Amino acid sequence: MNISELNPKKVFEYFALLSSVPHGSGNMKPIADICENFARERGLECIRDASDNIIIKKPGTAGYENSEPLILQGHLDMVCAKDPDCEKDMATEPIELYVDGNCLRARGTSLGGDNIIAVAMTMAILDSDDIPHPPIEAVFTVDEEVGLLGASALDFSALKGKRMINLDS
Repeated sequence: MNISELNPKKVFEYFALLSSVPHGSGNMKPIADICENFARERGLECIRDASDNIIIKKPGTAGYENSEPLILQGHLDMVCAKDPDCEKDMATEPIELYVDGNCLRARGTSLGGDNIIAVAMTMAILDSDDIPHPPIEAVFTVDEEVGLLGASALDFSALKGKRMINLDS
């Protein structure tokens, strides 16, 4: 089995896309570029700050347009750990994904799954036209693994939602 066979397909498609660039703490530009391009290609409002935090806004679906926005939160950085015999340069090379039975793994390195699954699930929701939802405010912060630096730098005034689901676990 490979990652393209995992369900939900869109979630794992975005997981693979996000994993295709190095994204250790302090190296956020490439993954932030992917998120910003994703939003722009879909005509969604996107705010990117000087720290590379990303906020993507999508209006609510029919019947939910005037509902209170819901914040979906994840972070973009991963802990770059690797096996002693792994020669990968995690600052310049992406992780290598593979499916092992029912588990998604990275060859010789950490998977970074807690953060990227949150961003991938949120992207799948933002990309969907058939999931009823209130206005969505997707918040992707940087450098969480080294002290919540992105969250500390985030300008919260751009957010209107009062309810948040933290998906990075």
